[in-house]
Amino acid sequence: MTFKLAIIGRPNVGKSTLFNRLVGKRLALVDDTPGVTRDRRQAAGSLGELSFEVIDTAGLEEAAGASLEARMRAQTERAIEEADLCLFMIDARAGVTPSDRFFTGLLRKSGKPVILVANKVEGKAGEAGYFEAFSLGFGDPVPISAEHGQGLADLHDAIVAALGEERAFGEKEEEEVDFEETGEEGEEEGTGPNRPLKIAIVGRPNAGKSTLLNHLIGEERLLTGPEAGITRDSISIDWEWKGRKIKLFDTAGLRKKAKVQEKLEKLSVADGLRAMQFAEIVVILFDATQPFEKQDLHIADLVMREGRAPVIALSKWDLVEDRQATLAEMHEKAERLLPQVKGLKLVPVSGLTGDGIDKLMQAIFEVHEAWNRRIATAALNRWLDEVVHRHPPPAVSGRRIRIKYIAQIKTRPPTFVAACSRPASLPDAYSRYMVNALRESFDLWGTPIRLHLRKGENPYAGRARKR
Repeated sequence: MTFKLAIIGRPNVGKSTLFNRLVGKRLALVDDTPGVTRDRRQAAGSLGELSFEVIDTAGLEEAAGASLEARMRAQTERAIEEADLCLFMIDARAGVTPSDRFFTGLLRKSGKPVILVANKVEGKAGEAGYFEAFSLGFGDPVPISAEHGQGLADLHDAIVAALGEERAFGEKEEEEVDFEETGEEGEEEGTGPNRPLKIAIVGRPNAGKSTLLNHLIGEERLLTGPEAGITRDSISIDWEWKGRKIKLFDTAGLRKKAKVQEKLEKLSVADGLRAMQFAEIVVILFDATQPFEKQDLHIADLVMREGRAPVIALSKWDLVEDRQATLAEMHEKAERLLPQVKGLKLVPVSGLTGDGIDKLMQAIFEVHEAWNRRIATAALNRWLDEVVHRHPPPAVSGRRIRIKYIAQIKTRPPTFVAACSRPASLPDAYSRYMVNALRESFDLWGTPIRLHLRKGENPYAGRARKR
């Protein structure tokens, strides 16, 4: 990337719509409700032959003190500090408002180059606002329609003019590929051993997800506070832990489905679920002061059914008094209330003090290794012989069920297929026995395991009987 571009403006002027168009995908939530975006979101963007890092920001509001709006504004001011160029966006249909005029002073004080963008100019309704924008003193406004993709060529030219061709395009250097590191010639980025580990952090509202993530990365990157439901959309952050590349996803709090009524919250929940589905490790945050609520169990069950690798983080551990007794109780509850995955990793953490962060990352890598483990077919079938000999499958309707062989068909999570003479008749209890024996024999603790039973093919089926 050659430069950073921040999109600035008051609420509901179309910043997230333009952000999505520049990055080429729907990353940011878009809704008619003002103030949808609260945290700043960053992603790789492009416009023509320009490549840059684009930052979506919360709508600027005149607020002070410790209010949520003031904290949102502080996040936007940090984005302005990081940016090389600011796009100051106004709504041409609404015209120039007092808030627009107020924030021109903020941008002038920053000393950063500013391009004035008049959005929503399609049709005659935006003409008056476009001409009024000249009075803000940022030169000729660039008329665009972020929703319909109009005016982007003019925006491209304005960016090049503001930064200069050398800064805008940068110097193109050929990168040397170290084949010893990638392990494979021509390996694509994102598919080899150096690709980032994707970790999603999920949980109920106000469980401390954003606070924990801020402590992980060592900066106030995400908006936090006592209000429940501050985070509205999934924010991805590139990070590195002891040389390992990681992509972290902060998500909106997941409430009970019956309580999710508003359209915006439904979009937030869907965005969080999508982040969970594409993650490799899912850190499920339980509030240690109110753990194992019904919604906690529902979220954990959802993660396991999706086949993601779960780690339970007991947040707000700094508020727990009798820690040893509490942790023992938590382990007992996990075994009893979440029997789907044996050996779940439970790690006490505090996003406020940073306690437990090292243990949390260690647990993440251990579960990730088990989630990716592949077992040789020969070893599996030796194991099967021992398991069946020790505890043979029961006879159903007077007929013995035979399990002939087993093989692993995929990882992430470990998935096995067993050939069985009568798969539909094998009791669920025996399938659970096999899964638990797999965990114990091959150290597959803390990860979902999938076992499919299929009827073994009869080589004599369909042949005429000889007399």
